[in-house]
Amino acid sequence: MPHPDIPLPRLIAHRGLSAHAPENTLSAVRAAHAAGVTWVELDVQLLGDGTPVIWHDANIRRCSDGRGRLADLDLAAARRLDAGSWFGDAFLDERMATLGEMLALLDELEMGVNLELKVNRGRDPLALVEAALPPLMEALPPTRCLVSSFNDTALGLARALAGPETLALGVLFEAVGRDWRRHCEPVQAYSVHADWKRLKQARVREVVEAGYRLLCYTANDPAAFAPRWQWGVAAVISDDPARFAGHLPDA
Repeated sequence: MPHPDIPLPRLIAHRGLSAHAPENTLSAVRAAHAAGVTWVELDVQLLGDGTPVIWHDANIRRCSDGRGRLADLDLAAARRLDAGSWFGDAFLDERMATLGEMLALLDELEMGVNLELKVNRGRDPLALVEAALPPLMEALPPTRCLVSSFNDTALGLARALAGPETLALGVLFEAVGRDWRRHCEPVQAYSVHADWKRLKQARVREVVEAGYRLLCYTANDPAAFAPRWQWGVAAVISDDPARFAGHLPDA
């Protein structure tokens, strides 16, 4: 099936360079670029007023100085949060990034993105797809974006919005079970994304032989990960891709 000819790198920075900057922030993406990383993985979801923002959790406690649910915030309230000092003093007053701000930065830096549609409990996948995908597709060429999700409904809506030649989709799994094709085939997926610690070699072979790219999250131990390159893994999503220097397979 036709897909964009994506020059997928071996290494993708998880939520930006999250080992060295607060995750899912503009600073984390700038840090990844400065480190020579060409692609980042980021999470998108909606504030209560429908604004798409780059954020992972359903609440704001872990990665900001606030408390409560993301769904209860409007943009003005989100702007008041400090989303950086929890990580370190150097990031004091880092603000939650809107999707628009992040896309402008990715375009400026000519970076690629694996954008995860994060459908937390009780949230509307249709609203998320309608708010996030059109600006993504307008800002970046098809060769520099990959949209992934654990949520089959979100992926189905994304595929209805754009064909496989226009938008690459990745299906997220924790463990890739025997029925993995049931999730991938209806959305004409480009890639399968899996927890690297739960991979089985035989299943990797099935995925690769079926023509899907296999991406692994979140690997930070290159020595432990090494055998999986030989299985046919295409790319690693890592908090600190520099750890893999000298540990990558030959091209």
